[in-house]
Amino acid sequence: MRPFVLLSLLLQPALTFADEQPNVILVMADDMGYGQTGYYNHPILKTPNLDAMAANGIRFDRFYAGAPNCSPTRATVLTGRSNDRTGVHNHGYAINKQEKTIAQAFQKAGYSTAHFGKWHLNGLRGPGAPIFKEDAHHPGHLGFDYWLSVTNFFDMNPILSRNGVWEEHGGDSSEVVVKEALDYIRGENEKGKPVFIVIWYGTPHSPFMAYESDAEQFVHLNPASRDHYAELVAMDRSIGTLRKELRDFGIANNTILWFNSDNGGLGNITPGTVGDLRGFKNSVYEGGLRVPAVVEWPAHIKPQISNYPACTMDIFPTLIDFAGLSKKHINKVTDGASLAKVINSDLSARPAPIGFRHTGRAAWIDNNYKLITLKVGGGEYQLYDLKTDPKEQTDLLASKPVVANRMIKSFEIWNASVEKSRLGADYSSGKVDPFPRPQQTDLMTLPEYQKHFDEWIKRPEFKPYIERQLKKQQN
Repeated sequence: MRPFVLLSLLLQPALTFADEQPNVILVMADDMGYGQTGYYNHPILKTPNLDAMAANGIRFDRFYAGAPNCSPTRATVLTGRSNDRTGVHNHGYAINKQEKTIAQAFQKAGYSTAHFGKWHLNGLRGPGAPIFKEDAHHPGHLGFDYWLSVTNFFDMNPILSRNGVWEEHGGDSSEVVVKEALDYIRGENEKGKPVFIVIWYGTPHSPFMAYESDAEQFVHLNPASRDHYAELVAMDRSIGTLRKELRDFGIANNTILWFNSDNGGLGNITPGTVGDLRGFKNSVYEGGLRVPAVVEWPAHIKPQISNYPACTMDIFPTLIDFAGLSKKHINKVTDGASLAKVINSDLSARPAPIGFRHTGRAAWIDNNYKLITLKVGGGEYQLYDLKTDPKEQTDLLASKPVVANRMIKSFEIWNASVEKSRLGADYSSGKVDPFPRPQQTDLMTLPEYQKHFDEWIKRPEFKPYIERQLKKQQN
């Protein structure tokens, strides 16, 4: 058995809490960089509510998104597997419906499951449009009982789809989806049912839109940066609302609240988004993969800061242990490992590496060492020691041949396994079910969306995109 194949079984939890059935809420920002928190001393951005959450739970200082952009990381959260195993090779790809998802696992354990916000796993590119009920890859097909979702990013006054029925909402998008999630949680808890909730923000993804009152403190910045940071202010406020209402409901102590971003920060925003790290979104350097992450569970997690290397692929295996779910509900071939034994301990060394593969590039992190290739299969690698060189400035490939050769060999074994998964080896049929239309379809080329052009072109987040599509059609 290869060490990377069953990583979720390598770390067994000290305790499980199946009888308590904790509520679980996964919250994810969209394009929030590693350095964009108050607790990391950002020069202008204050995040008091996220800071309070970090002070009351575990703050992971070396937490990695499963990929350097959005759809692939979302697939890693749902499956515990590298995105290329799941069919989600880049943004706008659809997840293979043969995947076993975390939402399905919670459904089978008797939870009410719901998704709020950005979905982006149904093979559509373009601005966030409401999802049709007929969409074969809407959240309901992947394990969610209830959903209020959009295809991609969404901003101020969003149009959302409630189980396929379109609705217009007023206000900041982060606050809208948190309010809706809280209404759902309240209703299900009154029925005596635990909940598994996914809240995927559209913040702070472009186009940047914010309340003037939130933007006032950033008037000295260029307009894009100003509104980008103002969006994060509103997002942080929504986290405060979420935490307060959970306390008011009386369920905060037994609710696992997990926050992280979906990829590294943006490079065209000032001040910087990734701290002193190298690279930005879409890069396999630290700035593209390392993200802020905090997990709060007052009944079981004591306040702590961890330097343990962790990732979004770990979420599913960890929650299997914390919620007492059956391991049969996750694919046997996984890339994550349970953090149940890491939390509330001083463990700092991960027993097996973390792999990342995205659009022909890859990274392989083995505790302090990180191997990078910018062309998978090309035979060219870079090696960095993240402990002494977190900015990835000094390539050690030539000076550390033993380490380099060991890591190259283990990476190539892992990469071969991902390639087998990509072709469907992990599914009972041995192949990937065909997708009904081309992957990465531009939603604005589909007739069912085109008929909304006249209405949507009035909206600032849609207008530039639709104008480009209309121009393409004319040419």
